[in-house]
Amino acid sequence: MFTFASEETHEDGYVVIKEGTSGDWLYVILSGAVEISKTIGGKKYVIDVLKPGEILGEVGFLGGKRRTATARTVGQTTLGIVDRTALDAEFNELSSDLRNILMAMAKRFEKMVNRVVEFSSRSDIRVQKTLSLTYKDNMAFVRAYLGNISSGGIFIKTDKPLAQGEQFLLRLQLPELPEPLKISCEVVWSRGSAQATPREPAGMGVKFMELSRNDSELLKHYVGRVSGR
Repeated sequence: MFTFASEETHEDGYVVIKEGTSGDWLYVILSGAVEISKTIGGKKYVIDVLKPGEILGEVGFLGGKRRTATARTVGQTTLGIVDRTALDAEFNELSSDLRNILMAMAKRFEKMVNRVVEFSSRSDIRVQKTLSLTYKDNMAFVRAYLGNISSGGIFIKTDKPLAQGEQFLLRLQLPELPEPLKISCEVVWSRGSAQATPREPAGMGVKFMELSRNDSELLKHYVGRVSGR
């Protein structure tokens, strides 16, 4: 099926391809297995585990882009490195229409993987914890928002703040908006009742990690309108 330039055998945990690096080598798994993963927000998400006969590196080869995921061996694994000279010659013999179709498929696959992993990361945060916050007064929200983390977060006044570093989904209900915004957040700092003062009440400062494009536009429009910016 393929002409191999060489074969390599690696022990468990060897990084064959590193996410974000350049390269267009194409590999075929001859024995063992390879784990494909992406890292989002410091957390690894496993996309698939490839078995003998499967190929890795095709997106980089066809699309000419940086590696979109990390490939790591699972157990002792032997890989065949495809001879690029022979493969390039065969690829260039294809019609331009077929080459364009293959490259479009590679790009679509890259987008699909990114979206699936992004959805998984949001789902993990939702499972951990969800908090609801309702503001009935415009200026109360503006003061909490503009005074915290360069407008990229909010101060939540509470006697039971979460610990620094905790992640959660915030359902933020703002005046005049029919539905709450859904924002993935992380606690940047936390101040309990014992450390609170009249000027610095108990609560936590949280930064906004992720929100949908629509919710982001709604938030920007709302803050700009009520703050006069």
